[in-house]
Amino acid sequence: MNQLAQENLKRILARQNHRATVCVALLLVVAILLGCGMLMLGNTNYSLAEVFAYLLGKEGGSGAYTIGSLRLPKLLVGGLAGFAFGVSGYTFQSLLRNPLASPDIIGVTAGSSAAAVFCILILGISGPLASGFAVVAGLAVTGLILLLSGGGKAFGSRMILIGIGFQAMLNALISWMLLKGSEYDVGTALRWLRGSLNSVQMSDVPVTLIVTVIMSGLLFYCNRYLRMMQLGDEYATALGVPIQATRICCLVAALILSATATAATGPIASVAFLSGPIAGRIAPGSRKTMVLSGLVGVILVYAAELVSKNVFSTGYPVGVITGLLGAPYLLLLLLNLNKKGEKLG
Repeated sequence: MNQLAQENLKRILARQNHRATVCVALLLVVAILLGCGMLMLGNTNYSLAEVFAYLLGKEGGSGAYTIGSLRLPKLLVGGLAGFAFGVSGYTFQSLLRNPLASPDIIGVTAGSSAAAVFCILILGISGPLASGFAVVAGLAVTGLILLLSGGGKAFGSRMILIGIGFQAMLNALISWMLLKGSEYDVGTALRWLRGSLNSVQMSDVPVTLIVTVIMSGLLFYCNRYLRMMQLGDEYATALGVPIQATRICCLVAALILSATATAATGPIASVAFLSGPIAGRIAPGSRKTMVLSGLVGVILVYAAELVSKNVFSTGYPVGVITGLLGAPYLLLLLLNLNKKGEKLG
């Protein structure tokens, strides 16, 4: 009987793994198609052949500038940021075992946002220096949240509640700085706060790429432990999982991912919040859910950018479009938690 049960379990796991692999391939195809659409469509449309010719340097003119200098940076930085937001959001939600525990809900991105706005409006600096300051500030704010959260069984609940409090405080600080800032700089700060790809440059790609690859690789390595920890700390300890080391490693890596993505594009709303749940519904219980979450993040950013530039007469920041998706989901999630009588942690 035990042997039969083991064989059935192996078949179930094999089916889950096969489904997840197919889903990864399909999401990759969708992301590639949307990426091609970003290069082809806009105020001026180009054919796929023209896009490849421009990228290979076979044709010059305004098309080469539009595709190579304007649209290609959006494609690369937007894809990396979407993947980083998706992976970091899934990590937070899995680690704290709560669907509300994403960087843009618990105040992680608010720390980076406040620092960037301070640099733009108060110090009058922008570019890589402001981005670096945003990353450091995001990590510092989250470290303070972790310190105040303490440990124990209520760690997740306290972190979420304290993070929401920090987010409210930092958003109030941002509003104050916007009121006091120069009118010439407020527009730049507002565009950044909405989460936009309009100001990204090719110079943003190397740092974002390196951080995303290293931190995502670290999280993929820790994912097997993270999955065991979702069963509860007692079970994970019995299975030999180093609880504290895994928790610290995952938190730091996810924080760096989220802060770096925020520094590059601004806080693109709801991508980290939505990617994990969507990936979980696509392939429930799969070991590839983290990868799927990253790909969903890429697709959300690409789709929002295409909708923003080609559906509306006004080119809204990409964060406005993703925010329209996240707000109804947040309300439904809170209503469901309330009906079930569940707590935040």
